[in-house]
Amino acid sequence: MAAPFEKAQTLNRAVKILECFTQEQPELGVREVARRIELSTSATGRLMLAMKNLGILSQNPSTRVYSIGPRVLTWAGTYLSTSDIRNIAYPFLEELHRKTSETISLYILDGNERVCIERLESTQNVRFVAPRVGRHLPLHAGSAGKVLLAYLPEERREEILGSGSLLRLTEKTIVDPQTLREELVKVRRQGYSVSNGEWILDASGIAAPIFDRNGAVVAALTISGPTQRFTDEIIAGYAGALLRVAGQISAGLGYQSQESGWKS
Repeated sequence: MAAPFEKAQTLNRAVKILECFTQEQPELGVREVARRIELSTSATGRLMLAMKNLGILSQNPSTRVYSIGPRVLTWAGTYLSTSDIRNIAYPFLEELHRKTSETISLYILDGNERVCIERLESTQNVRFVAPRVGRHLPLHAGSAGKVLLAYLPEERREEILGSGSLLRLTEKTIVDPQTLREELVKVRRQGYSVSNGEWILDASGIAAPIFDRNGAVVAALTISGPTQRFTDEIIAGYAGALLRVAGQISAGLGYQSQESGWKS
């Protein structure tokens, strides 16, 4: 029987293997995975075969490359179906979707990144290609990321700002920490964040924070679409509805605000 350390090491390697698969590279061979996780090809191959037998990975019989298996999708569905934030927020997402016809998204924090857990696509003829549910994105770029970053505890926020991880995604991405600090002060003052082309050029969005019963920011609600439709006037019109809905979702999570602007 494997020792506890060996079991933990095997589990850690399995997780690293899963993290190699992305939306940009959904299929990978054993050698490429072995290179990425810095393990021998033979050991990686044995572990990936075991994961295939468990349904965690799938293998193309022709090319022999691997992809994420059906068991992972089952786990993801279970997580999403039991997510309080998603369940409470969904009717409000539908409300915003009906009123705006734009893309409505719900992001949660995951470490020092954000991940989309729900999205209702725009019904407009012209719309930008939004990231899929489950994709991780940075906090320093985009309205959802900035609003989450703005309301993090100061120590954690400064840790992220000083990490040197502010990558430039477009020519409009804010990568200077001090400039970003000033932007986050503005976000906290007005209660919402606006982005114009910061992580997808020609795409704009507006986001508001969602808080839990302890007053911690746990999610961001966004309205997004092509920049050509997101004029200052349109954004100003969306802001009130977005803040109201974000406040209602927060209230559903047990948050009790002392600010009148958050009353549901």
